[in-house]
Amino acid sequence: MGIEKGVRMQFERLRQSVLEANLELVSRGLVLHTFGNASGVDRAAGVVAIKPSGVPYEQMDASHIVITDMNGKVLDGELKPSSDLATHLLLYREFPQIGGVVHTHSEYATAWAQAGMEIPAYGTTHADYFHGPVPVTSELTTEQIEGDYVHETGVAIVERFRGLDPLALPGVLVAGHAPFAWGVDAASAAYHAVVLEAIARMAYYTHTLRPETPGISQALLDRHFFRKHGAKATYGQ
Repeated sequence: MGIEKGVRMQFERLRQSVLEANLELVSRGLVLHTFGNASGVDRAAGVVAIKPSGVPYEQMDASHIVITDMNGKVLDGELKPSSDLATHLLLYREFPQIGGVVHTHSEYATAWAQAGMEIPAYGTTHADYFHGPVPVTSELTTEQIEGDYVHETGVAIVERFRGLDPLALPGVLVAGHAPFAWGVDAASAAYHAVVLEAIARMAYYTHTLRPETPGISQALLDRHFFRKHGAKATYGQ
């Protein structure tokens, strides 16, 4: 049985937004070759759109984006979904506030992840987007790595965010691996991935110049974060 016209149009809108998020990662220099992926969710329809596995970005168009249900069953598309699908799906299930997820191996954020170090809130650029240090997960155990590794990557992220607000900290470093970022939709997730790489680079230079830098005060962190976020935000239109 074919997909009815209204549903097909719904899929195409989601596909296009996810394609644009993936291409944003390329245009901003966050991915190499086929590294990385972006996805988006339509919670009302119960579907996820995600980059296909192993397709070069320069060859990708909206028709290549794969549609799955919330359990990973392919509903529409001829290609295999990204190998990171299980991580994306778990984040969507556990973080109901988010609508898009991005995974990259961007240089500076990945360096912090490989070092197993959170990114301190050194300055106001960081505070505009992250209300505190960028968290780093625990290292996966041997059992997790040899088991359902991609799902367990999501488990490590979810465990690290117990008691944290994913919208106040829209990204994470997976220890020994690389960053994930998210947002209210795919475009927002890509935006936060770009921001995360920028603050990772600035933090690297800051830490190199002065390793003992204490970071900004709580008052300045709050001032910059809440001027952009929350009911009393004053920044922007």
